[in-house]
Amino acid sequence: MTPSYDTVIIGAGISGAAIAFELSKRGYRTINVDRLEAAGRGSTSNTCAIIRTHYSTLEGTAIAYDSYFSWKGWQDYLETVDNDGLARFYQTGLLNIYPEGHDPSNHLNLHDTLGIPYEIWNTHKLLEKMPHFTDDSFHPPKRPEDPSFYAESEQKISDTVVYYPNDGYINDPVLSVHNLQRAAESKGADFRFNAKVVGIRKERDRAAGVTLENGDTIDAAVVVNAAGPHSAVINHMAGVAQKMKMKTRPLRHEVHFVPSPGEFSYEKNGLVVGDADLGGYHRPETGNLILVGSEDPLCDEREWVADPDCFNREVTRAQYQAQTYRLARRIPGLRIPNTPRGIVDLYDVTDDWIPIYDRSDLAGFYLAIGTSGNQYKNGPAIGIILSHIIDACENGHDHDRRPVEVKLPNIDFALDTGIFSRNRDIIAGSSFSVLG
Repeated sequence: MTPSYDTVIIGAGISGAAIAFELSKRGYRTINVDRLEAAGRGSTSNTCAIIRTHYSTLEGTAIAYDSYFSWKGWQDYLETVDNDGLARFYQTGLLNIYPEGHDPSNHLNLHDTLGIPYEIWNTHKLLEKMPHFTDDSFHPPKRPEDPSFYAESEQKISDTVVYYPNDGYINDPVLSVHNLQRAAESKGADFRFNAKVVGIRKERDRAAGVTLENGDTIDAAVVVNAAGPHSAVINHMAGVAQKMKMKTRPLRHEVHFVPSPGEFSYEKNGLVVGDADLGGYHRPETGNLILVGSEDPLCDEREWVADPDCFNREVTRAQYQAQTYRLARRIPGLRIPNTPRGIVDLYDVTDDWIPIYDRSDLAGFYLAIGTSGNQYKNGPAIGIILSHIIDACENGHDHDRRPVEVKLPNIDFALDTGIFSRNRDIIAGSSFSVLG
């Protein structure tokens, strides 16, 4: 017997689980199908899980700020108990270091508009709070193989450093998705794992469910693509890829781990740091380590992947050295082990690095894609946005003509979801990077 649901959600990462939770609260009978063995085991498992509010657009900033309140009150947001425990939000605060000549006013104006707190620090306060830093400037970012990489700096960073006190990171992203799974199940949702989707079923020119690799079929009037780096593959199955103005493709990314410098404990006193001067970011990691990531500076060649099932999953020495050596310029006392340690996964990236939350040209087929790299923190808002779009469209609303407006639950903001359209023009104000 073919099981029947109101909605099949392809993917059980942060987006898919949040969509299941919000749709289930609306009374939809949902099932998430995921090719892996448990929720959150795909690209979500390797996210840096940074919670921050600075984005290049007002809408991106708004959904990040709204989601912050859900993370801060995680137990209340979930409306249930998970016997495996709860993911924890470490509200360390976040520092943004800007190179000289780079104006932070866009971030600050958006924060002022939404009433998000921040502090302006000068370099004196920066070094008081982070005494292991140097205030030398190394912009533009370079790689160690560049002959000028090791040259002594003759400039200083901007005297404007921005501190965002609400920001921080989640200690266990996989557990956070498991929490969402349990929350969705408490509202009636089902999850099926080790279930690879190989076909999108259609009837009368609309989605009608999915076919799995083992031959099983699942009927549903609504199908949601929340497949992360596999989103383009699923769109091609559905026959909608060529009809979309905005595309997605997978990008290989590495993050690395190094010990805290001997004179400063990141475990006790560390902050999340975005360092545009170096082209990277870092945050505390369990075991008094530092997690080191890249903000995709121009000197780092981007590695686009043709097949999301076939890519190099091993840390490369060249990128390990590039990211950690750059951090060592900011932290002269940093110890860099000779043996690389880190994680590798794929981002699901749109042409302008801003996600797609939308319907598609196939009735009943919806999109929560292009999210990897900078949307984990917005998981709670993603569920809300998609549930509103799906409910409106399934009840006759023309979302392409008049994009659904979503009143965010935690802040006073009416979100025009048209910014996340599959058919938008490239948003020129985007960072075109992991920063969003």
